[in-house]
Amino acid sequence: MTYRRAVIPALVGGLLITLLLWWAGASAQALQLRGSTSVFGVDSVNELRRWLMPWSYDSSVALSPDGSVDAGTGGDTRYADLYSTAMQIRFVAVFAFFLAGTLLLLRRIPPTRGRTPGTLLALWAWGPVSATLAVTVSAPWLIASRPHSSYRIPTQLAGVIASSGPVPVFAGLLTALLTVLVARVCAKGAEPLPRRDVPARPARLAASVGTAVVALSLVVLSYQSAAGWIQTTFSGAGLLSEPGDLLRQWLLLGAWAGPSTAPLGHWLLYRAADVLLLAVVWWSLRLLPGLLTRTTVPAMAVGTVCATVLGLFASQILHMAIDDTASVWGPVHVFSALGSGIPAALTFGVTAGLAALATLRLAGDREPLPSSVVPA
Repeated sequence: MTYRRAVIPALVGGLLITLLLWWAGASAQALQLRGSTSVFGVDSVNELRRWLMPWSYDSSVALSPDGSVDAGTGGDTRYADLYSTAMQIRFVAVFAFFLAGTLLLLRRIPPTRGRTPGTLLALWAWGPVSATLAVTVSAPWLIASRPHSSYRIPTQLAGVIASSGPVPVFAGLLTALLTVLVARVCAKGAEPLPRRDVPARPARLAASVGTAVVALSLVVLSYQSAAGWIQTTFSGAGLLSEPGDLLRQWLLLGAWAGPSTAPLGHWLLYRAADVLLLAVVWWSLRLLPGLLTRTTVPAMAVGTVCATVLGLFASQILHMAIDDTASVWGPVHVFSALGSGIPAALTFGVTAGLAALATLRLAGDREPLPSSVVPA
């Protein structure tokens, strides 16, 4: 699929996800109505407010790093202006990041000849990734709009980066559906691109290497003692004395402890979600080289990031199925973890994609020459 054909669905998708997130943020004010707690319950309203506030233009309310809501930007117009600037940057960045990623994905995984499910899943995963990148880019302005913004900067930055919440997951699904539909219309009449026949052994080896890189974060770094070491290693002084919280966001795909803290059966059930994540990543990486029209470095990196995010979705959905706290905290709480771990998926997804591509090349898979340069 050429860039000329891909630009229209990419623009449609970028505008749609931006509008959906803006609409979600504008809906946060409805939760302050008098009857909202009687309809949803106090706990559910607080949880929904936490979901929506990262996308709200309401400068009188700011989200603190621990997830609580406090008045922080309404007392000074300078703070309110900084908050508005942060939100403007955030929405522009969402549009830009989603547009760029969608152009690449539609170019390398066009929704034709059996690639449509892969394109849909990749675009769905790219929605929350774009939101996380946008939140990260706008974080300095948002932190500056808060009182005491110079206190514990890394901790505040980690809290802002992790605040995008489940809303981009739902918005990304709707956006992916419409983008694929528009892309299929735009792809009509284009020259069909057959799927590559990638040798099984290099594809399996590349998938195993990429999955091992992801497992480094999920199994090794996310273990309680290793995660604690990462978070407490830095003990210097000054404004940047606490980067442990920030590192945790970008390095840990989960958090778990040994079976001594829970019954063995319960512990194994929760570890099944980790196994599911790695299985989804391995299977996605096994299929990815055949789905791509060309196995370039950007395509493998972005494709592996999407595969890692899809694995996160699968594991988080399994956690929802075995979670028994809905009766205590309300049904909204079940979805609270959906979309978490995206920064670490970015870090290890890119690394795993590069490792998988290098393995694919070393194992003997080569791109076929274009027909115009094939020797007679």
